[in-house]
Amino acid sequence: MEYLVALTLSLILVAPLIKNSGEFITKQIELEKSHSLAAEADRALELIGRAIRMAGYRNAQSLISSTRKEATLSDFIQVQKSNGYRGSDSLMVKHEISQGIDFDCIGNTLSKERTKNQLAQQGFLVDRQSLIPKGMRVNGGSLVCQSLDRQGRLQNTTLMNGINHLSFELLEGSAGKVYRVKLEMTDGVSIHREFERTFATRNLL
Repeated sequence: MEYLVALTLSLILVAPLIKNSGEFITKQIELEKSHSLAAEADRALELIGRAIRMAGYRNAQSLISSTRKEATLSDFIQVQKSNGYRGSDSLMVKHEISQGIDFDCIGNTLSKERTKNQLAQQGFLVDRQSLIPKGMRVNGGSLVCQSLDRQGRLQNTTLMNGINHLSFELLEGSAGKVYRVKLEMTDGVSIHREFERTFATRNLL
């Protein structure tokens, strides 16, 4: 009898601790997932921002020898509205390559072979995740980088998953061409975070 009483008292005292420990572990996992999504979002926005800043770039040698018309917005940066996963927008940027070392959105060193009509291309879109095992929960779509291979052909490379929505908005009345980029990230369960940055073109007025 005394053993049962002691066991009951122990369970009464320990149960709240077990519950609290379980809740703490759950919150810790969510926090780690949230930090991971934030890190992925920061990486994606940095790549997108770098591309926007490069839009319309022309190197000095080209400006001297080329008869190409002056860079315009529609020639070198295009936004397609609501043509991706869950109505996400897509972006395509074109620019010449510099005399230094430039990289595309997947880290390839840009060269003349990776151009079309002497222009490098970098694009971003959100597509459905492919090759998802049956029954597995989908955690958003995939952010896809579009770039040119060594034969000048457009190739798609998945950068990351967990993208719920991507949008680009040209801010009217701003100096130069400024875009507001919004990126929504999700773990497919309970975490949904929105990240926003603004980027200005350096070579287009």
